[in-house]
Amino acid sequence: MSEKTLSDVRHITVKDDDDGQRLDRWLKKNVPELPYILAQKFLRTGQIRIDGKRAKPESKLSGGQEIRIPPIKPRMRPDKPKLSDKDAAFIKSLVIYEDEHVIALNKPYGLPTQGGSKVKVHIDGMLDALADKEGVKPRLVHRLDKDTSGVLLLARSAKIARALGESFKGRDVKKIYWALTCPAPQSMDGAIKAPLLKAGGNNKERMVIDEKEGKFALTDFVVLENAYESAAFVAFWPRTGRTHQIRVHAELIGCPIVGDKKYARLPEQTETHEARRKAEANLKEMNLADRLHLHARRVILPHPASPRKKLDITAPLPPELKKSWKALGFSPNLKTDPFET
Repeated sequence: MSEKTLSDVRHITVKDDDDGQRLDRWLKKNVPELPYILAQKFLRTGQIRIDGKRAKPESKLSGGQEIRIPPIKPRMRPDKPKLSDKDAAFIKSLVIYEDEHVIALNKPYGLPTQGGSKVKVHIDGMLDALADKEGVKPRLVHRLDKDTSGVLLLARSAKIARALGESFKGRDVKKIYWALTCPAPQSMDGAIKAPLLKAGGNNKERMVIDEKEGKFALTDFVVLENAYESAAFVAFWPRTGRTHQIRVHAELIGCPIVGDKKYARLPEQTETHEARRKAEANLKEMNLADRLHLHARRVILPHPASPRKKLDITAPLPPELKKSWKALGFSPNLKTDPFET
Protein backbone atom coordinates (compact mmCIF):
# COMPACT_ATOMS: atom_id res chain seq x y z
CA MET A 1 0.00 0.00 0.00
CA SER A 2 1.64 3.27 -1.14
CA GLU A 3 1.61 6.44 0.95
CA LYS A 4 -0.26 8.19 -1.89
CA THR A 5 -3.02 5.58 -1.77
CA LEU A 6 -3.33 5.87 2.00
CA SER A 7 -3.66 9.64 1.76
CA ASP A 8 -6.61 9.35 -0.66
CA VAL A 9 -10.23 8.34 -0.10
CA ARG A 10 -10.69 4.71 -1.09
CA HIS A 11 -13.79 2.72 -2.05
CA ILE A 12 -13.51 -1.02 -1.52
CA THR A 13 -16.09 -3.53 -2.76
CA VAL A 14 -17.09 -6.28 -0.32
CA LYS A 15 -16.36 -9.75 -1.68
CA ASP A 16 -19.06 -12.39 -1.71
CA ASP A 17 -16.86 -14.44 0.65
CA ASP A 18 -17.27 -11.71 3.30
CA ASP A 19 -21.07 -11.64 3.06
CA GLY A 20 -22.61 -11.40 6.52
CA GLN A 21 -19.43 -10.30 8.28
CA ARG A 22 -19.46 -7.44 10.81
CA LEU A 23 -17.94 -4.18 9.57
CA ASP A 24 -15.40 -3.90 12.42
CA ARG A 25 -14.08 -7.41 11.73
CA TRP A 26 -14.03 -6.73 7.99
CA LEU A 27 -11.95 -3.58 8.57
CA LYS A 28 -9.46 -5.48 10.72
CA LYS A 29 -8.94 -8.04 7.97
CA ASN A 30 -9.17 -5.89 4.86
CA VAL A 31 -7.74 -2.57 6.06
CA PRO A 32 -5.00 -3.69 8.48
CA GLU A 33 -3.24 -0.33 8.20
CA LEU A 34 -6.22 1.31 9.93
CA PRO A 35 -5.69 1.34 13.74
CA TYR A 36 -8.66 0.22 15.85
CA ILE A 37 -8.99 3.53 17.72
CA LEU A 38 -8.88 5.52 14.48
CA ALA A 39 -11.48 3.20 12.91
CA GLN A 40 -13.82 3.88 15.85
CA LYS A 41 -13.30 7.63 15.39
CA PHE A 42 -14.04 7.42 11.66
CA LEU A 43 -17.23 5.47 12.40
CA ARG A 44 -18.42 7.93 15.05
CA THR A 45 -17.86 10.87 12.72
CA GLY A 46 -19.46 9.16 9.72
CA GLN A 47 -16.28 9.06 7.62
CA ILE A 48 -16.52 5.31 7.02
CA ARG A 49 -19.66 4.63 5.00
CA ILE A 50 -21.46 1.67 3.43
CA ASP A 51 -22.95 2.50 0.03
CA GLY A 52 -22.81 6.17 0.99
CA LYS A 53 -24.63 5.71 4.32
CA ARG A 54 -23.29 6.08 7.87
CA ALA A 55 -22.24 2.79 9.43
CA LYS A 56 -21.79 1.21 12.84
CA PRO A 57 -19.09 -1.28 13.94
CA GLU A 58 -21.69 -4.06 14.16
CA SER A 59 -23.19 -3.36 10.72
CA LYS A 60 -23.52 -6.61 8.73
CA LEU A 61 -22.06 -6.49 5.24
CA SER A 62 -23.35 -7.94 1.98
CA GLY A 63 -21.31 -8.96 -1.04
CA GLY A 64 -21.09 -6.14 -3.58
CA GLN A 65 -21.48 -3.27 -1.11
CA GLU A 66 -19.00 -0.41 -1.34
CA ILE A 67 -17.09 0.71 1.74
CA ARG A 68 -15.72 4.25 1.87
CA ILE A 69 -12.35 4.47 3.66
CA PRO A 70 -11.14 8.03 4.45
CA PRO A 71 -7.47 9.04 4.14
CA ILE A 72 -5.18 7.35 6.65
CA LYS A 73 -1.86 8.65 7.88
CA PRO A 74 0.54 5.81 7.07
CA ARG A 75 2.41 3.98 9.79
CA MET A 76 5.23 1.50 9.49
CA ARG A 77 4.12 -2.14 9.75
CA PRO A 78 6.41 -5.14 9.75
CA ASP A 79 6.06 -7.33 6.66
CA LYS A 80 4.18 -10.56 7.21
CA PRO A 81 6.72 -13.41 7.17
CA LYS A 82 6.47 -15.53 4.04
CA LEU A 83 5.38 -19.12 4.54
CA SER A 84 8.29 -21.47 3.79
CA ASP A 85 7.97 -24.27 1.26
CA LYS A 86 8.63 -26.71 4.09
CA ASP A 87 5.74 -25.40 6.21
CA ALA A 88 3.46 -25.27 3.17
CA ALA A 89 4.21 -28.92 2.38
CA PHE A 90 3.72 -29.84 6.04
CA ILE A 91 0.25 -28.31 6.40
CA LYS A 92 -0.82 -29.91 3.11
CA SER A 93 0.35 -33.31 4.41
CA LEU A 94 -2.13 -33.01 7.30
CA VAL A 95 -5.21 -32.88 5.04
CA ILE A 96 -7.41 -35.97 5.48
CA TYR A 97 -10.57 -34.64 3.78
CA GLU A 98 -11.29 -31.86 1.32
CA ASP A 99 -14.15 -30.63 -0.85
CA GLU A 100 -15.05 -27.22 -2.23
CA HIS A 101 -16.49 -26.13 1.13
CA VAL A 102 -14.68 -27.98 3.93
CA ILE A 103 -11.16 -29.13 4.77
CA ALA A 104 -10.25 -31.48 7.62
CA LEU A 105 -6.76 -31.82 9.08
CA ASN A 106 -5.27 -34.48 11.32
CA LYS A 107 -3.60 -32.05 13.73
CA PRO A 108 -0.45 -33.44 15.35
CA TYR A 109 0.40 -33.33 19.05
CA GLY A 110 2.30 -30.26 20.23
CA LEU A 111 1.16 -27.90 17.46
CA PRO A 112 -1.12 -25.04 18.63
CA THR A 113 -4.24 -24.23 16.62
CA GLN A 114 -3.70 -20.47 16.92
CA GLY A 115 -0.86 -18.11 17.82
CA GLY A 116 -0.18 -16.05 20.91
CA SER A 117 2.46 -13.86 22.49
CA LYS A 118 4.90 -16.77 22.82
CA VAL A 119 3.56 -18.92 19.97
CA LYS A 120 5.18 -18.41 16.57
CA VAL A 121 4.34 -21.67 14.78
CA HIS A 122 0.67 -22.67 14.63
CA ILE A 123 -2.00 -24.06 12.28
CA ASP A 124 -3.61 -20.67 11.63
CA GLY A 125 -0.29 -19.23 10.49
CA MET A 126 0.09 -21.86 7.75
CA LEU A 127 -3.37 -21.72 6.20
CA ASP A 128 -2.23 -19.56 3.27
CA ALA A 129 -0.85 -22.79 1.79
CA LEU A 130 -4.42 -24.13 1.57
CA ALA A 131 -5.90 -21.05 -0.15
CA ASP A 132 -8.25 -21.64 -3.09
CA LYS A 133 -7.69 -20.49 -6.69
CA GLU A 134 -8.89 -16.99 -5.81
CA GLY A 135 -6.41 -16.70 -2.96
CA VAL A 136 -9.00 -17.05 -0.17
CA LYS A 137 -7.51 -19.01 2.72
CA PRO A 138 -9.67 -21.34 4.82
CA ARG A 139 -10.94 -20.37 8.27
CA LEU A 140 -10.69 -22.22 11.56
CA VAL A 141 -14.08 -23.51 12.72
CA HIS A 142 -13.09 -24.80 16.16
CA ARG A 143 -9.95 -25.48 18.17
CA LEU A 144 -8.02 -28.40 19.59
CA ASP A 145 -5.68 -28.10 22.56
CA LYS A 146 -1.99 -27.99 21.71
CA ASP A 147 -1.53 -31.40 23.36
CA THR A 148 -4.52 -33.03 21.63
CA SER A 149 -4.19 -34.53 18.16
CA GLY A 150 -6.91 -35.37 15.65
CA VAL A 151 -9.69 -33.96 13.45
CA LEU A 152 -9.64 -30.18 12.99
CA LEU A 153 -12.20 -28.61 10.64
CA LEU A 154 -11.64 -25.63 8.34
CA ALA A 155 -14.17 -23.72 6.24
CA ARG A 156 -13.52 -22.51 2.71
CA SER A 157 -15.66 -19.37 3.15
CA ALA A 158 -17.22 -17.12 5.77
CA LYS A 159 -20.66 -18.49 4.91
CA ILE A 160 -19.58 -22.09 5.49
CA ALA A 161 -17.74 -21.08 8.67
CA ARG A 162 -20.95 -19.58 10.04
CA ALA A 163 -22.96 -22.68 9.12
CA LEU A 164 -20.45 -24.96 10.82
CA GLY A 165 -20.37 -22.65 13.83
CA GLU A 166 -24.14 -22.94 14.15
CA SER A 167 -23.89 -26.73 13.98
CA PHE A 168 -21.39 -26.74 16.84
CA LYS A 169 -23.54 -24.36 18.91
CA GLY A 170 -26.69 -26.33 18.19
CA ARG A 171 -25.17 -29.65 19.29
CA ASP A 172 -25.58 -31.13 15.81
CA VAL A 173 -21.99 -32.34 15.93
CA LYS A 174 -20.88 -35.69 17.31
CA LYS A 175 -17.23 -35.47 18.37
CA ILE A 176 -15.68 -38.78 19.38
CA TYR A 177 -12.36 -38.69 21.20
CA TRP A 178 -10.16 -41.67 21.95
CA ALA A 179 -8.07 -41.77 25.12
CA LEU A 180 -6.04 -44.02 27.35
CA THR A 181 -6.84 -43.61 31.03
CA CYS A 182 -5.02 -44.80 34.13
CA PRO A 183 -6.56 -46.51 35.99
CA ALA A 184 -9.61 -47.88 34.18
CA PRO A 185 -13.00 -46.30 34.98
CA GLN A 186 -15.06 -48.23 37.52
CA SER A 187 -18.08 -48.19 35.17
CA MET A 188 -18.05 -49.40 31.56
CA ASP A 189 -20.04 -46.36 30.43
CA GLY A 190 -21.71 -43.27 31.82
CA ALA A 191 -22.22 -39.52 31.72
CA ILE A 192 -20.13 -36.99 33.62
CA LYS A 193 -21.82 -33.73 34.61
CA ALA A 194 -19.68 -31.06 36.25
CA PRO A 195 -19.70 -27.28 35.54
CA LEU A 196 -16.34 -25.80 34.55
CA LEU A 197 -14.74 -22.41 35.16
CA LYS A 198 -11.32 -20.91 34.45
CA ALA A 199 -9.24 -20.97 37.62
CA GLY A 200 -8.00 -17.39 37.26
CA GLY A 201 -5.03 -15.86 39.03
CA ASN A 202 -1.76 -17.56 38.14
CA ASN A 203 -3.63 -20.58 36.73
CA LYS A 204 -5.51 -18.90 33.86
CA GLU A 205 -5.04 -21.89 31.56
CA ARG A 206 -6.37 -24.35 34.11
CA MET A 207 -10.05 -25.26 34.39
CA VAL A 208 -11.71 -26.12 37.70
CA ILE A 209 -15.07 -27.53 38.72
CA ASP A 210 -17.26 -24.81 40.18
CA GLU A 211 -20.85 -25.71 41.06
CA LYS A 212 -21.91 -22.06 41.53
CA GLU A 213 -20.09 -20.08 38.82
CA GLY A 214 -19.10 -22.77 36.34
CA LYS A 215 -20.67 -23.33 32.91
CA PHE A 216 -22.66 -26.51 32.33
CA ALA A 217 -20.50 -29.33 30.95
CA LEU A 218 -21.53 -32.87 30.01
CA THR A 219 -19.34 -35.73 28.75
CA ASP A 220 -20.46 -39.25 27.80
CA PHE A 221 -17.95 -42.11 27.88
CA VAL A 222 -17.70 -45.77 26.91
CA VAL A 223 -14.90 -48.16 27.85
CA LEU A 224 -13.91 -49.99 24.67
CA GLU A 225 -11.13 -52.19 26.08
CA ASN A 226 -9.21 -52.46 29.31
CA ALA A 227 -5.94 -53.87 30.58
CA TYR A 228 -7.19 -55.30 33.86
CA GLU A 229 -7.58 -52.29 36.20
CA SER A 230 -4.35 -50.52 35.23
CA ALA A 231 -5.53 -48.79 32.05
CA ALA A 232 -8.42 -48.50 29.65
CA PHE A 233 -9.13 -47.51 26.07
CA VAL A 234 -12.02 -45.07 26.46
CA ALA A 235 -14.17 -43.19 23.94
CA PHE A 236 -15.40 -39.79 25.09
CA TRP A 237 -18.16 -37.66 23.57
CA PRO A 238 -18.13 -34.10 24.95
CA ARG A 239 -21.73 -32.94 24.57
CA THR A 240 -20.59 -29.42 25.45
CA GLY A 241 -17.42 -27.71 24.26
CA ARG A 242 -15.70 -26.36 27.37
CA THR A 243 -11.93 -25.91 27.49
CA HIS A 244 -10.11 -29.07 28.71
CA GLN A 245 -13.52 -30.62 29.39
CA ILE A 246 -12.60 -34.27 28.81
CA ARG A 247 -9.39 -33.96 30.81
CA VAL A 248 -11.09 -32.46 33.86
CA HIS A 249 -14.05 -34.85 33.73
CA ALA A 250 -11.78 -37.90 33.38
CA GLU A 251 -9.85 -36.83 36.47
CA LEU A 252 -13.11 -36.24 38.33
CA ILE A 253 -14.20 -39.88 37.99
CA GLY A 254 -10.77 -41.07 39.10
CA CYS A 255 -9.26 -42.11 35.75
CA PRO A 256 -7.11 -39.25 34.39
CA ILE A 257 -5.83 -39.43 30.83
CA VAL A 258 -2.38 -40.96 30.47
CA GLY A 259 0.28 -38.27 30.09
CA ASP A 260 -1.89 -35.46 31.45
CA LYS A 261 0.60 -33.45 33.50
CA LYS A 262 -1.85 -30.61 34.07
CA TYR A 263 -4.81 -32.44 35.59
CA ALA A 264 -3.68 -35.88 36.79
CA ARG A 265 -3.60 -35.58 40.58
CA LEU A 266 -3.11 -38.43 43.04
CA PRO A 267 -5.92 -38.56 45.64
CA GLU A 268 -5.26 -38.38 49.37
CA GLN A 269 -3.47 -41.23 51.14
CA THR A 270 -6.22 -43.83 50.88
CA GLU A 271 -6.79 -47.18 49.22
CA THR A 272 -7.67 -45.24 46.05
CA HIS A 273 -4.28 -43.51 46.19
CA GLU A 274 -2.46 -46.81 46.46
CA ALA A 275 -4.49 -48.40 43.66
CA ARG A 276 -3.76 -45.54 41.28
CA ARG A 277 -0.07 -45.47 42.17
CA LYS A 278 0.15 -49.20 41.46
CA ALA A 279 -1.64 -48.73 38.12
CA GLU A 280 0.75 -45.94 37.13
CA ALA A 281 3.74 -48.09 38.09
CA ASN A 282 2.44 -50.86 35.84
CA LEU A 283 2.18 -48.45 32.91
CA LYS A 284 5.73 -47.15 33.34
CA GLU A 285 6.98 -50.60 32.40
CA MET A 286 5.08 -50.41 29.09
CA ASN A 287 7.22 -47.58 27.65
CA LEU A 288 4.23 -45.56 26.37
CA ALA A 289 4.54 -42.34 24.35
CA ASP A 290 5.56 -39.27 26.34
CA ARG A 291 2.46 -37.20 25.51
CA LEU A 292 -1.18 -36.69 26.39
CA HIS A 293 -3.04 -39.78 25.18
CA LEU A 294 -6.08 -37.90 23.84
CA HIS A 295 -7.03 -37.93 20.16
CA ALA A 296 -9.99 -36.34 18.33
CA ARG A 297 -10.81 -39.52 16.44
CA ARG A 298 -14.01 -38.75 14.56
CA VAL A 299 -16.42 -35.92 13.73
CA ILE A 300 -19.94 -36.49 12.38
CA LEU A 301 -22.17 -33.57 11.38
CA PRO A 302 -24.51 -32.28 8.64
CA HIS A 303 -22.62 -30.95 5.63
CA PRO A 304 -22.83 -27.13 5.83
CA ALA A 305 -23.56 -26.78 2.10
CA SER A 306 -25.91 -29.79 1.83
CA PRO A 307 -27.72 -30.46 5.15
CA ARG A 308 -29.11 -33.75 3.86
CA LYS A 309 -25.57 -34.98 3.36
CA LYS A 310 -23.40 -35.98 6.32
CA LEU A 311 -19.75 -35.36 6.91
CA ASP A 312 -18.15 -38.31 8.71
CA ILE A 313 -14.41 -37.76 9.10
CA THR A 314 -11.98 -40.04 10.93
CA ALA A 315 -8.39 -39.21 11.88
CA PRO A 316 -6.04 -42.20 12.19
CA LEU A 317 -4.02 -42.47 15.38
CA PRO A 318 -0.56 -40.92 14.96
CA PRO A 319 2.37 -43.40 15.09
CA GLU A 320 3.34 -42.67 18.70
CA LEU A 321 -0.21 -43.27 19.97
CA LYS A 322 -0.61 -46.37 17.82
CA LYS A 323 2.51 -47.72 19.54
CA SER A 324 0.96 -47.09 22.98
CA TRP A 325 -2.33 -48.72 21.95
CA LYS A 326 -0.53 -51.82 20.70
CA ALA A 327 1.71 -51.97 23.80
CA LEU A 328 -1.42 -52.40 25.92
CA GLY A 329 -3.00 -54.85 23.50
CA PHE A 330 -5.70 -52.43 22.36
CA SER A 331 -7.09 -52.16 18.83
CA PRO A 332 -5.87 -48.95 17.12
CA ASN A 333 -8.23 -49.22 14.12
CA LEU A 334 -11.73 -49.75 15.51
CA LYS A 335 -14.37 -48.55 13.02
CA THR A 336 -17.57 -48.71 15.08
CA ASP A 337 -19.35 -45.76 16.68
CA PRO A 338 -19.54 -46.61 20.40
CA PHE A 339 -22.30 -44.03 20.95
CA GLU A 340 -24.56 -45.21 18.13
CA THR A 341 -28.09 -45.85 19.36
